[in-house]
Amino acid sequence: MRLSLSVNGKPRSVEVPPLKRLLDVLREDLQLTGSKEGCGEGECGACSVLIDGELVNSCLVAAAQAEGTVVITVEGVADEKLQRCFVERGAAQCGICTPGMIVAAKRFLDSGAQATEAAVREAIAGNLCRCTGYTKIVEAILEAAR
Repeated sequence: MRLSLSVNGKPRSVEVPPLKRLLDVLREDLQLTGSKEGCGEGECGACSVLIDGELVNSCLVAAAQAEGTVVITVEGVADEKLQRCFVERGAAQCGICTPGMIVAAKRFLDSGAQATEAAVREAIAGNLCRCTGYTKIVEAILEAAR
C-alpha cells in the first residue's frame, strides 16, 4: 500500500505492506531511528509517538492505521528546555526509554495540566525505565514545566 501521512511536520509517502508496524516504517523506511523497540508488545513505551496528538505505542500500530494521520516522533519534539532538563537532571541513562519519555513529557507539558509530581507520574505511567527509578525523570519534567 502507499502510506501517506505527515511526520514531524513534513508530508511523507512510502510503499509498505499494510500490516507493517508503524515503528518499523519510521525506523526502516523513513530513517527516523529515535523511537526504540523495547518490548515489541506495547508494554514499555520506548516506541511512543504522537498520532493526531494522542500518545501511542508505535509497535502496536499497523501502517494502514496511520494513513492520513499526523505523527510526531522524538525527532519532531523541538523542546530544548525539556531536553536540557533531562540532561541536567540525569534523567537519561541507558537511553532506551528516553525517546518515549520525552514524547510523553512533551504531550503532558503541552496539555496545560497542572505540573504536580502525581500528574507527571500519571503522564509517564505507560513508559518503563529500568535505570533511573523515575525520580530524575519526574524532576526533569517538573523543571521543564516551570
